[in-house]
Amino acid sequence: MTHTQKRILMSRVAMTFSTISAVIGIGFLLWILGVLVSNGIDALNTDIFTLEGTPPGYEKGGLKHALIGQLYLVGIAALIGVPLGILAGTFLSEYGQRSKLAEIIRDISDIMMSAPSIVIGAFVYAIVVAPMGHFSGWAGSIALTIIMLPIILRTTDDMLSLVPSTLREAAFALGAPKYKVILQVVYRGAKAGILTGILLGIARVAGETAPLLFTSFNDNFLNTDMMEPMASLTVTMYNYATSPYEDWQKLGWAAAFILSMFILSLNIIGKLFLMKKKGR
Repeated sequence: MTHTQKRILMSRVAMTFSTISAVIGIGFLLWILGVLVSNGIDALNTDIFTLEGTPPGYEKGGLKHALIGQLYLVGIAALIGVPLGILAGTFLSEYGQRSKLAEIIRDISDIMMSAPSIVIGAFVYAIVVAPMGHFSGWAGSIALTIIMLPIILRTTDDMLSLVPSTLREAAFALGAPKYKVILQVVYRGAKAGILTGILLGIARVAGETAPLLFTSFNDNFLNTDMMEPMASLTVTMYNYATSPYEDWQKLGWAAAFILSMFILSLNIIGKLFLMKKKGR
């Protein structure tokens, strides 16, 4: 067997194993989604969105308190994390570039992206919950912000660095100040990528449970006071799905279905924006 034939054989073997692995992975994914969809749709009804949680044994119960609480927690985290992430990413790409400080921030951001969310929850518990003496919605949003921030920061940094430097030079040649070059030239060239990073960051924190157990805890009733413990869809789903009561288990499946479809939709939208940018 010649060297070329050996290379062809090894390539075919590697391709075969890769294909088999991909099929197995996709198979498990479809299996999980199939179980989730079949049980989730069966548990869905209008009461899910209009009624609050009830004690076990009551026929009519819903997830209104958890849905609104989730919107508060994730929404406030996004209001804080998105501007900070974009501004920090802009500093790294446009001002820090290859400086020592910028490299340190990038390294810390990469470490934070791989840090377990439960560690971040414990950290926020130590610096926010423990001094306050009680759980709160603010603590939950702070934990989600910390998780979201490095994702948006690194995405913004990477997307801005892909904008050709010739566009910046042309704008500077016309007499535009640096801030206008960034706002009207650089951001426009990278807007699809930045939006993708924002959607992926929100999708990441929307499915977090562990940090919320340490921070916002949970509430089985509707509460919009961020200074008090607040319900979230993820923690409510965990509590209901692990309970011995059938009615709560159905609500848990419904919560899992709603949350999964929301996260899946955000990821698909983010990928579409990214594909659109690459197509251009």
